[in-house]
Amino acid sequence: MISEKKESSYGHILKYTSLFGGIQGLNMLIGLVRNKLVAIILGPQGMGLISLFNTSVKLISDSTNLGLSMSAVKNLSEAYESGDEERLKHMMVVIRMWSLLTALVGVFFAFALSPLLNNWTFNWGDHTLHFVLLSPIVGMMAITGGEMAILKATRHLRRLAVISVFNVLLALFTSVPIYYLMGERGIVPSLVVIALSQMLLTIYQSFRLYPYRIQFSRQGLSDGMDMVRLGIAFVLAGVMGSGADFIIRSFLNNVASLDEVGLYNAGYMMTMVYAGMVFSAMETDYFPRLSAVNNDSDLCRLTVNRQIEVSLLLIAPMLVAFIVAIPILLPLLYSRQFLPAIGMVQVMSLALYFRALKLPLSYIPLAKGDSWSYLFLEMLYDILIVVMVIVLFRSYGLLGAGIAITATGILEYGLLLIYTRVKYAYCPSREVLICSLIQIPIGFAAYLTVITLHGWMCWLVGGVLFAISLYFSIRILQQKTSMWKKLTSRFPFLRRKE
Repeated sequence: MISEKKESSYGHILKYTSLFGGIQGLNMLIGLVRNKLVAIILGPQGMGLISLFNTSVKLISDSTNLGLSMSAVKNLSEAYESGDEERLKHMMVVIRMWSLLTALVGVFFAFALSPLLNNWTFNWGDHTLHFVLLSPIVGMMAITGGEMAILKATRHLRRLAVISVFNVLLALFTSVPIYYLMGERGIVPSLVVIALSQMLLTIYQSFRLYPYRIQFSRQGLSDGMDMVRLGIAFVLAGVMGSGADFIIRSFLNNVASLDEVGLYNAGYMMTMVYAGMVFSAMETDYFPRLSAVNNDSDLCRLTVNRQIEVSLLLIAPMLVAFIVAIPILLPLLYSRQFLPAIGMVQVMSLALYFRALKLPLSYIPLAKGDSWSYLFLEMLYDILIVVMVIVLFRSYGLLGAGIAITATGILEYGLLLIYTRVKYAYCPSREVLICSLIQIPIGFAAYLTVITLHGWMCWLVGGVLFAISLYFSIRILQQKTSMWKKLTSRFPFLRRKE
């Protein structure tokens, strides 16, 4: 019980959220350099083409990987926590066997479905050969996912951090020269090279710790069935999520243009990926902690509420600054060709407030092994996002797509709150309500500021709102954790101001 309470502490959550958020921030900076160079070389049309290929490959990968990258973590963690070395080694053999099987199946399906992917994705040209050449990526992703699951379950966080940083560095130093020399013709070779380098780096780190052993047997297939059954819901959820992305991008490509796909993808990447780096610790740290206390309703609720509170307090000031600075950040990170996406990015940023509230809730069904509830909730979101984007894009263009994503986030959080209340007796704490009532209105005020004020007035009011949001976040975290005391012990000038 003491250990569980320690794992639920604000200090622990803040420490690991900051750690993985910092790693994600470093990755983001490297990725920004890459995206900037790629955007200059290829422009919106090339970025749109990359987006369509990546979305298609991810759809096939999510359809064939049996959810091993998530379900394997749960199974391996149990073996790791029990201290049974023989069982742990056996489970690694099982996972590697299943990863190789899913890799082979994935490559086959990607190859066989290439003509269909071409017809569904493009209304111009024949890109069947491109999809054929991209099919090995699906197999590489399956093998990489299995080895990453082993490293996560055995708590090798430092190696995961090294892999994460080197992956983006490899993507930078391999793709940019290829695009520079070959232009759009280099997109397919670049994607294959990136996937190959990431797979080799991951298996190198994993094999150093746990040498490769594989043995195909009926017993291995049987032992992996529980893991596979748990992963089926992840597969279906992943297929629906990738399918929703696929439908949205294909809709934009057919109704508007490939340029619109590139603008949408750049805006989505800026908002949901770059600004969402605070959420990077969820799967690695929060999910195992929540799983450990899932049978204790009070501790489960405490863990969820504290994760929500810390996530919201950390991301809220960033979002205010992000909303105000987007007119500078977008051309800086991409190019001036992407300026039409500014309105979409600004309104979409508001969705991240509700993402901070809903992500910890969405892990409750998984921690309790209720994978079908997770599947139902994911399906609901995917249906909502596709319908909302299609309807509002037709009326308001890219701005409508941004409004759709934010509106869907609000609706999803409301439905998730009701569902978890009824099924798991979850209710938000007083602290979560207070943080929400303070920070979310400040975010909406920042958005109103950027659409109604201009020039120095916009920057002045935006700066004041940022200062207010930052003050409340620091004040609350200062009261709840010892990290502020540790910081002031290192920097005396901060201690004097207290």
